[in-house]
Amino acid sequence: MKEIAIIGPTASGKTALAVEVAQEHNAYILSLDSLSIYKEVDIASAKPTFEERYGIPHFGIDVVRVDEEFSVVKFFDIYKEAKLKCLKDDKNLIIVGGSSFYLKSMIDGLSENLNITPEIKHEVKGRIKDLSLAYEFIKKTDREYALKISKTDKYRIEKWYEIFLSKNEVPTKVFLNNQRKPLLKDLKIYNIEVNREDLRKKISLRTKLMIKIGLIEEVYFLQKKYGRNNIPLKAIGLIETLSYLDGKLDIKGLEEKISTNTWGLAKRQITFNDSQFPTKISNIKKNLKNIITF
Repeated sequence: MKEIAIIGPTASGKTALAVEVAQEHNAYILSLDSLSIYKEVDIASAKPTFEERYGIPHFGIDVVRVDEEFSVVKFFDIYKEAKLKCLKDDKNLIIVGGSSFYLKSMIDGLSENLNITPEIKHEVKGRIKDLSLAYEFIKKTDREYALKISKTDKYRIEKWYEIFLSKNEVPTKVFLNNQRKPLLKDLKIYNIEVNREDLRKKISLRTKLMIKIGLIEEVYFLQKKYGRNNIPLKAIGLIETLSYLDGKLDIKGLEEKISTNTWGLAKRQITFNDSQFPTKISNIKKNLKNIITF
């Protein structure tokens, strides 16, 4: 079994390319998408339909409910499941999607799995209510960590407290004593290069299509069934639609808001991929297909 990855910004055509390559190279596909993982989030995630998958088994799609917690650790488990299936069926594996953080984590590895209990999460929320005070405590107890983050970086401050409370030790020491274990080595990574103006137009067209085929109805159903406090409902495409449902946006404003925010995401993805995967092989989509080898 051999593995490759196909990355690129949203709306660049990764899924279609992966299916073509899978058909030619006897491969299954692992979706690298933080939204397609959720059941019932179909239109908002631009999840490939069964027809678009052309019979190629896809892992990492429709795995958890909207109200279930998902993490990179669980994604590791999905990858292991996909790998075992490929080994059993004598198939190759294509890892494809826009959530390159997951790919980066698989290459770098994660430190020892932490037992973050609901009680710890509750305590952390109380401790970080005043973010400046929370940061000052980190600065006093784990200066090395504090110097690497911004005092307004809520995500990393929250993670620091979760590790600190679960291990009763400052995260810098935890990281030092728990070496990362990578899941992937010597992985060929293929990156879809895009013309930015063309990509922006594609994003605008895709947004219009999503609304036309039922995005508003999908989001209405999801918030009615699960409420609004779940992570998927805060994603691009869903959070703007909730504003529309609240009467804060008209249909034109909804299109513009989703397109603008999706374009911002695409730019961040391009920047991340360029900085984190220096050995990637890049080309435009139509050329990349002929370059890809396992």
